[in-house]
Amino acid sequence: MNEATMAAPRVAEVQRNTNETRISVRINLDGSGVSKLATGIGFFDHMLDQIARHGMMDIEVAADGDLHIDGHHTVEDVGITLGLAVAKAVGDKKGITRYGHSYVPLDEALSRVVVDFSGRPGLEMDVHFSAGMIGGLDTQLIYEFFQGFVNHALVSLHIDNLKGRNAHHQAETIFKAFGRALRMALTPDPRSAGVIPSTKGSL
Repeated sequence: MNEATMAAPRVAEVQRNTNETRISVRINLDGSGVSKLATGIGFFDHMLDQIARHGMMDIEVAADGDLHIDGHHTVEDVGITLGLAVAKAVGDKKGITRYGHSYVPLDEALSRVVVDFSGRPGLEMDVHFSAGMIGGLDTQLIYEFFQGFVNHALVSLHIDNLKGRNAHHQAETIFKAFGRALRMALTPDPRSAGVIPSTKGSL
């Protein structure tokens, strides 16, 4: 990694306001895994903390959503805003590894996540949660979070829960593996400093 790459801050702040939610996200891709989270959904905060901790990025999320209806708009819009922030922070993608993958176990559960910063949004998610709710989070909304993220981060993302009986464990392995896959993909490749990792010349 050359000095220019090391000096370039990969940070971004994005605010997104609608009639349903008001979301603020700040991210530092080269942080130390610190998070400050307030979405109003405790288990969702716990999962976002896994992304920060295992992705070694600093993430701040403040969300004021219509939770009196349900968590759908809040969870989806946090995914959208986080995706926008990651895309802004990573910039032109010169010098990144581009691809990342991780297998993460937690007791009986095992998940695999693979990500490509391809510039094209795509989500393939094969997860069958053993429960409909985990704390205050509807497990259906985990898909909506990742769909919002990929649509705005412009990544291809494959998520597979390979084993699991406990829904908490299933979700936690997914978010931990997602964080580690992001960390791998966004790590600068010293052999490709200043180079966009594509034969097309752009991503």
